[in-house]
This record gives sequence, C-alpha cells and structure tokens, in this order.
Amino acid sequence: MTGTVIDLTVRSLAGLVDLDIERTKYRGHAWELAASAAGELIIVLGGDGSINEVVNGVMSQQAWPRGTGENGAGADGADGEPRQPPLIAVIPGGGGNVFARALGLPPDAAHALRKVREIIAAGRYRTIGLGLAGDRYFTFSAGLGMDAEVVHEVERQRAAGRKESTSLFLRTMVRHLYRGTDRKTPALTLERDGQPAVSDLFLSIITNRSPWTYYRGRAVLPVPHPDFNSGLDLLALRRVSMGTIYNAVLQMLVIRSRPPRGRHLFSVHGTESFTVRSSRPIAFQVDGEYLGEIEAIKFQFIPHAIRVVA
Repeated sequence: MTGTVIDLTVRSLAGLVDLDIERTKYRGHAWELAASAAGELIIVLGGDGSINEVVNGVMSQQAWPRGTGENGAGADGADGEPRQPPLIAVIPGGGGNVFARALGLPPDAAHALRKVREIIAAGRYRTIGLGLAGDRYFTFSAGLGMDAEVVHEVERQRAAGRKESTSLFLRTMVRHLYRGTDRKTPALTLERDGQPAVSDLFLSIITNRSPWTYYRGRAVLPVPHPDFNSGLDLLALRRVSMGTIYNAVLQMLVIRSRPPRGRHLFSVHGTESFTVRSSRPIAFQVDGEYLGEIEAIKFQFIPHAIRVVA
C-alpha cells in the first residue's frame, strides 16, 4: 500500500481512532499481526489476500467463543467486562477487491476510506459468517481445479511484474483452458452427509453466499441475493470447455433471479458442510490466494464469525 493512502488514512481518521501503523513485510505477516492485535479495530489497507490473512489471524485468537451473534458478547477481559473480537475495517488496495465490494464499499481507496470513516463514526457494524476450508477461513470464495490453477498462474505473472487486472485473469484463463488444465479426466467427488456422492466433476467453486468475483464492476453471482449468513454454495462443472464456462459465467453475470443452470453444471446451495475429494493432487485456492495441491478437504460454514465495519 502506498504511503499516500496511508497518510490519507491517518489524516482522515485523526481524532476518531488512535492508530498504530504496521507495514507487512512478507507473506503471512498480516496474519501474525492480527493474531497478536489487542486493539478494538483492525483496519486493513490491501487486497483480498491481505484481508484473508487478517481474518485468519483474528479467528486464531482464543479470547471469545465463536458465533457470538450480531451483538457479540465474548469472553471476559482483564477488567471483567465482556470482550469482543476486534472489528475489521477494509480499505481496498488490491486488483480485485472482491470482499470490499461485497461489503458495499467503493473499489477506490479514497472513496472507500470516506465511507469507512462515516461508518466508524456512526458506530455501525455487521456480523458475518465465514467459510472454513480445512483449517483456513475464507471470506468470499474457494476453488479446486482450473479456478485455482488460473489463480496460481496469475500469481506467478504478478511476481514477474505484471499488474493484476480482469483482462490478465481472462487471458490466463483462456490460455490455461487450451494449454494447461486436464479437460479429459474429471478428478473431483463431492461428499455430503445423508446424500449420495457426486463424482466426475472437473472444477468446483465454493462461495460464502457472496459474489465469486467482479467483472467491470458487476458482481458475478453463483446465487442471487448474497448475504454472508446463509451457508456455503458450490458450483461445479462436469465438462470443461469454452462453451460451458462462457454459459456459466454469462448466467452469473446477467441472471439475478436464480442460480445458473445447464446440462454440465452441478450446484449445491446454503449448505453447512461437505467434503471434496480428488483422485489426484489438485490445485486449491481461497480468496484468490493459491495454497498448493490437495487430495481431500472439508468445507464448513461458520455463522456470525467476525464483525466488520460495513
């Protein structure tokens, strides 16, 4: 995050909150800072990856019970008063800024900062649910297969100096579709309690009842009316082709009354937990951050998990 935005943040919030500024120095540093934070408010200036680290850091603290609800009384603090988890405020500073937009914030940092200041001054917040993939929490989405493979390739290009953008993701997706991903052998199987297993799936997108991403400012919605507190949704492809992907994305962009439908689409909505297994090591990502390859992972919905300024 540039010094200009940091200076703007300090000036804007002067007299409203007392700030301690910390700059992250390496991957995972935001997680460490949030895990040890003792203040009442954590303000994140960064992209979805930094926000994910902060959320996981906050959730790693053990000073309050999970699922504290909208008014969220937690465990007793040193003064005997109920302690609550820190509020998390987001100022977008990445390429996608999906979580910030899903909270209703403008993608521009300066405009978002003004909005955040107004909300803090008014003392408003929301309590939202999170997804949990194995032991990693996510705010808006996780993915297995081609979705995560594209995230991995984009990360590699960013490390080489390319600027993150929608067009970079689109070009990478098309190139990877024809030159990278396995389009012949479906590896994934979905398992749910009390339901028959669903196999022969190529890729799966899991969302925390939230947008999967944004395209030119418009939310790409696997389900209509996202609200962060209605469970996890899964959209999987039984076939990987340009036509299948285009049809699914077009429906998520245009149709707001129902989830996408199609011969090669499979979906589950508002569920509490499920497991996805793979017949081979397969790429895995959460909140746009590549986490390596896995062969099985359990997904759970954690209601009323964190408080956010929104």
